[in-house]
Amino acid sequence: MKLTFYGGAMSVTGANYLLEHDGVKILVDCGLFQGFKYAEILNYEKFSYDPAEVDYVFITHSHTDHIGRLPKLYKEGFRGKIYVVEPTKELMLRAFPDNWSHMAEEAKSDGHDPLYMQDDIEGVMGLVEGISYHQKIELNPQGSTFLKIQDRTSNLASQGPNLSATFFNSGHILGSAIVCFEWKESRSNLLETKKIYFTGDLGNSPSLLLPDKEFVHDADYAVIESAYGSRQHKDRAERAVVLKEVVEYVVKNKGALMIPSFAIERTQEILFELHQFFADETMPMVPVFLDSPLANKMTEVYNRFSSYLNSEVRSHLGEKGGLFNFSCVRQTNTIEESKSINDTPGPKIIIAGSGMSNGGRILHHERRYLSDPNSAIVFVGYQVEGSLGRKILDGSTGSPRVGQPEVNIFGEFVPVKCLVKGIGAYSAHADQPALVEWVSQANKENKLKKVFIVQGEEESAKALAGQIESKEKVEVVIPSQNQTFEL
Repeated sequence: MKLTFYGGAMSVTGANYLLEHDGVKILVDCGLFQGFKYAEILNYEKFSYDPAEVDYVFITHSHTDHIGRLPKLYKEGFRGKIYVVEPTKELMLRAFPDNWSHMAEEAKSDGHDPLYMQDDIEGVMGLVEGISYHQKIELNPQGSTFLKIQDRTSNLASQGPNLSATFFNSGHILGSAIVCFEWKESRSNLLETKKIYFTGDLGNSPSLLLPDKEFVHDADYAVIESAYGSRQHKDRAERAVVLKEVVEYVVKNKGALMIPSFAIERTQEILFELHQFFADETMPMVPVFLDSPLANKMTEVYNRFSSYLNSEVRSHLGEKGGLFNFSCVRQTNTIEESKSINDTPGPKIIIAGSGMSNGGRILHHERRYLSDPNSAIVFVGYQVEGSLGRKILDGSTGSPRVGQPEVNIFGEFVPVKCLVKGIGAYSAHADQPALVEWVSQANKENKLKKVFIVQGEEESAKALAGQIESKEKVEVVIPSQNQTFEL
């Protein structure tokens, strides 16, 4: 088995890993690079492998940094099979057209062609098959497969396929997965079973909406994310306290609360949390604008696949308004509807994309309200280095006027005078203790040989590596871009 890191190495974004075994070529994720100076250049470069030779792609979840280059993969010749957990396919169907419209607009503005065309989206989605957690998929170089429910207690060392794959719940977003590849090697005339697990993005369990992430105990190799590899989240109970305090702040000051939010998971979590607040009679209801056509569509998917949510959330299904659509929520889809938010006096809450403030409608609201001391902005997700959200959160000036926190939005320096808060406990990523615990569980059978750390900034990756090495006594590697390993 050979493993090459073509993305996600020393980078939070661009996840793209190639496995090669017995003539079978498998990609895990095919994400967009985002949030740093050379991201666009990397996205437009040709793949370092021939997409036409790839037999399978396994997608861990539907965030852009894990799926964003799939249409480009199709454009450059890929015609194999793509496997995802069932809700992920529906989320992808809604995400790609939205991504393309933004990408095409930027490409036109910059004077070059889009990364891919709409036909490529249709083509690649025709290759996607949604399956369930714990189904075993038998793989071969011809691309034919056989699916069956996995018996996790059976001994497969002497029977079954030479190469197979299985999804487990990662607890990150709806439909997110850990993917395990299992293969056999001949040693001294005996067949040995080997397993490598790709965590994708591990969730920050317990989640407000999802069942807890699954642990595994029989890894030979693990490829683990490290977005929060150097940090520890605050107590999850504190996140509701902080968010409630900020809501009370804008209510008292009749301001606007801006929440830059990803369309998938974070938006639904915030809506559910606000619903809980307003159910308390001590918190007055204020208008909540879901100013994101994409988030509105994604919320429909959450309602459709409610069986993938945790039992507490499912218990609210019978309530009037459903899980996320309560009386004060106003969905805005058209540009005119979005602009009309300005006509509603405070207090009000605006949830809009993008989650890192790198684009989307949130920029228009930030330009209007960042300079208002009566307003507030709350970041409820990871802000990658270089993103506008990170600059606002860190108090970067970005301006020639020393000492004045300002950020550049649409070519205009906007002073940051509103209340700024970041709530790490809302992150859908596991923190350092949770990541180390996952590795410890994966090594429960004491056969873990090597851990590869990916999808994190250098500081986070190194911090996580140090913790794992000290506690598990296994070899830990922080791979470089295009680096190959024999397993």
